[in-house]
Amino acid sequence: MTTEAVRRRRITSLEVLCLVLVLALVGQGWLASVLDVPAVRTGATVFVAVCVQALPFLVIGVLVSGAIAAFVSADALRRVLPRRAALAVPVAGVAGVALPNCECAAVPVARRLIQQDVPASVALTFLLAAPAVNPIVLVATAVAFPGEPAMVLARFVGSMGTAIVVGFLWARFGRMEWFAERATRRLPAPTGSRWATFAETARQDLVDAGGFLVIGGLTAAVLNVVVPRDWLDTLGAQVVLGIVVMAVLAVLLALCSEADAFVAASLSALPLLPRLVFLVVGPAVDIKLFTLQAGTLGRRFAVRFAPLTFVVAIGCAVVAGVVIL
Repeated sequence: MTTEAVRRRRITSLEVLCLVLVLALVGQGWLASVLDVPAVRTGATVFVAVCVQALPFLVIGVLVSGAIAAFVSADALRRVLPRRAALAVPVAGVAGVALPNCECAAVPVARRLIQQDVPASVALTFLLAAPAVNPIVLVATAVAFPGEPAMVLARFVGSMGTAIVVGFLWARFGRMEWFAERATRRLPAPTGSRWATFAETARQDLVDAGGFLVIGGLTAAVLNVVVPRDWLDTLGAQVVLGIVVMAVLAVLLALCSEADAFVAASLSALPLLPRLVFLVVGPAVDIKLFTLQAGTLGRRFAVRFAPLTFVVAIGCAVVAGVVIL
């Protein structure tokens, strides 16, 4: 048997997915009886909600990533961005306002920018700014907190501050060897049809990021079921503990940035400051985002970037809240 024949007969993820769907349809009655447990139902609801919220924006992100790979050259990006990090990092933060993206969508875009020789600090600033300071998120925050315009301003300042501070810190202390080799490999110039390059790049990014989105959704679902809510309510009664609890809760719940303001608004027993921390930390670092970053940019990167972002986000949110709220 030739190598080509073996390659043609190899089972791919598509065949596995089809088999799982067929088995689920055939055994749906049995599955319904086995899974008819309140905790399982709650976890399944959280998992579906996380994936449904994130998937459309992830698709947008991989389309943008494919367009960058196919139609935007590294030379063009270098001409547009300032050469000095002191200017390029704030420009990347402002670009997040103009290019609304969910946090899941920003990960493949950041990788593509790095592969196009954009400084990592600039790409990471965009990764943090795009899901947190875009007009969609700010309008959602205004709707969720009627009569509290300061909350919108505080979220913008805290999130923009997080993106820029992390960008500057990464420019000073970050190392390219912390990224996975696949995340920094220079993209060859497109050959043949640019549309074919666009389609193949978007498909590959969707496959890469989609699997880690599922893992992140499952993790968030399990944590939502395992961690008792009354623990969080008790600890959140104090401002300092409330800040810590809401920051951790933002990481565990893994909400989409377009929806998290309504969850924060529902926690009306808490002061505004802990809820602001929740809104600033969530789009910057959560379980779902950590798995996406580990799979897309490398585990060594993720285990350094996530703690840094977590600490900076809390600090920026507290400063913005104290000054503005």
